[in-house]
Amino acid sequence: MLTTITDAFASAQQWVFETLVVPFAFWAGSGNLLEDGFTATGWLLVGVVQIVLMLLVIGPLQRLWPAEPVRDRHAIFIDVLYTLIHKLGLFKLVMFFTVEEWLTDGIGWLRAHGLRTLQIDQIWPGVTDNAWVSFAIYLVVFDFIGYLVHSAQHHWHWWWQLHAVHHSQRQMTMWSDNRNHLLDSVITDTIFVVVAILIGVAPAQFVALVAITQLLESLQHANLRWRWGRVGERLLISPSFHRRHHALSLGHEPGTVSRLPYGGNFGVLFPWWDMLFRSADWRPGTEPTGIEDQVLAGRDYGRGFWAQQGLGLKRLWGADQAQGEAAANPTRDTKVV
Repeated sequence: MLTTITDAFASAQQWVFETLVVPFAFWAGSGNLLEDGFTATGWLLVGVVQIVLMLLVIGPLQRLWPAEPVRDRHAIFIDVLYTLIHKLGLFKLVMFFTVEEWLTDGIGWLRAHGLRTLQIDQIWPGVTDNAWVSFAIYLVVFDFIGYLVHSAQHHWHWWWQLHAVHHSQRQMTMWSDNRNHLLDSVITDTIFVVVAILIGVAPAQFVALVAITQLLESLQHANLRWRWGRVGERLLISPSFHRRHHALSLGHEPGTVSRLPYGGNFGVLFPWWDMLFRSADWRPGTEPTGIEDQVLAGRDYGRGFWAQQGLGLKRLWGADQAQGEAAANPTRDTKVV
């Protein structure tokens, strides 16, 4: 079945490439980029499929079982813009023609000088080389790396200044997953590309891993009052579990009233790592989302795309330190970032 799906996707990718991309590339005088353009076409197709599934499946679910009423449509519109940038290939194109190409060349050089790639699918011949088994292993490995990365985004002061763009959304919807600072996305994408190369993930499997992970993350961020039950909550992260991670003063901020110093519920797909490292918070409830100094002290995280990106860089460079210090002590003695 997995082979059938990948073959169907490859056929669709080839059709879109030959029918649309090739004529456009020659019209634009960029025929020399066609080899790389084929890979970019794959990412574009994955993004289109994801958006269609979001609109047809997750969107109606949000309207049937919302966790909160929709109050800020402008914020949702900005999140849609982020989603289009990330899922329809613009961001991936920039990554592919810059960072990923440098990484591939760099790791190729290291391999030529003795660096060995860990071929996970060859660990147990006859078992791990099965497509479904290797895919499941890669999914768990990527999820563990995702947990470590997400935890670092909250524990490392400089990284939080960028990641705060994601947490400044006070109207959670299925579009909110892609609300990220572009530099933050470059860093995280680079980490996953390096891991994929080092453990021997095939390009087609890497695309499938990213597609499934992103689609489930869209579901987790959705405006849904859903829990999977006592057992299910410990198998797959639900919208309720992840919403607590975004909960105001509870889920994510250093030094707030959360029982965990830097928040919790860092898992990407599975709650297992939160359970293992004791960062899981199972308490029920539908709290408001956002960042404490944003809500209680009015710290500006930006309303539009460019404002959010610019303020993220200012926080990173310490250019808005005065605003941050004033917001850190609004009405009570609470340390924020």
